[in-house]
Amino acid sequence: MEKEMRALESRKKTVTQNDVAKAAGVTRSMVSYVISGTSERSVAPETRERILKVIEELGYRPNKAAQALQLGDVAFASKNIGIVLPNSDIFLRPFYTEILEGIFTAAHENNYNIKFIRFFDELNDPVLFNELIHPESIGSLILLAVDQAIKTDHDNKILEKISQLIKKIVLVEWKKDGFTSVLFDRQEASKKVTEYLIHEGYTEIAYIGEHDERVFGVQQALLQHNLNAVQKYFYLAEGFDMRTGYEGMKSISDKNNGKFPSAIVCGSDEVAVGAMCFLNEKGIKIPSEVAIISIDNIELAAYTNPPLTTLNVQKKSMGYKAVEMIINGSVGQGGDALCINLPTEIIKRKSS
Repeated sequence: MEKEMRALESRKKTVTQNDVAKAAGVTRSMVSYVISGTSERSVAPETRERILKVIEELGYRPNKAAQALQLGDVAFASKNIGIVLPNSDIFLRPFYTEILEGIFTAAHENNYNIKFIRFFDELNDPVLFNELIHPESIGSLILLAVDQAIKTDHDNKILEKISQLIKKIVLVEWKKDGFTSVLFDRQEASKKVTEYLIHEGYTEIAYIGEHDERVFGVQQALLQHNLNAVQKYFYLAEGFDMRTGYEGMKSISDKNNGKFPSAIVCGSDEVAVGAMCFLNEKGIKIPSEVAIISIDNIELAAYTNPPLTTLNVQKKSMGYKAVEMIINGSVGQGGDALCINLPTEIIKRKSS
């Protein structure tokens, strides 16, 4: 009966931390520690449980306006993280969803808030820009693969304006001078998987993928082993997802009367899945006729036919590390910017 009376009374007025403290038989500061999740003071598990139970019963909601007034708008926003993405396709890409998982996990574990997720093009709206990209709204910003959206001088000016307003910015899965970044070394990754194929005895090696640092990594490995490193001969098709991987393999077949290199490096697992789908449709045996290796190690890679040999990239760790750097204050700009390259390792399966 007492519980029902508490709930009824709480509906008639705004519930404060003092109300929670009184009902739980603790001090207001103890309630504040539990709500904020601060690590400055430990709270006994049974006390924490009692406070949380009263919060649930009374329907307590933090008064954001009061908190902002007490702390100041900038201090109040310090635990708010904004995320900017290049486009909505990111949500369909397993590689990037794992990075987002790492960001959300680290934020949750450290009592930080994801204030918003927006697309870069939206920041062309000055009203929205001024609302979101402001130290009274967020304390930090993560730009995930936004290099895919920066195409013009105007885009670069927006990025510069962002950096003037928000001091804690982390670029994830791309690198730009003057900004702190967390990524893996694409050139070193493609070099590593190409060298793996060479050590396995393959000498006719081609590449399907995006035209970025990965192309140069393949070329570097070929040069170092005195193999044909002329780009027009080993870079056979562009691809960035399953559809373009399939189409890339089909174009190779069409141009070469159904003939293929003995081994193919794919720029990503998604590209490899599409390429393998085409080969399986045509009855081309993997790896005895064409070996496949790729980069990423998304979950799907272990379930292809045959299971895909790939380079493991620490996707979740990239997102987690970005938040960790924001929290520990190691994010800098200009000469203080850091670039963190996470290590990779080959996961040998049956496609090579």
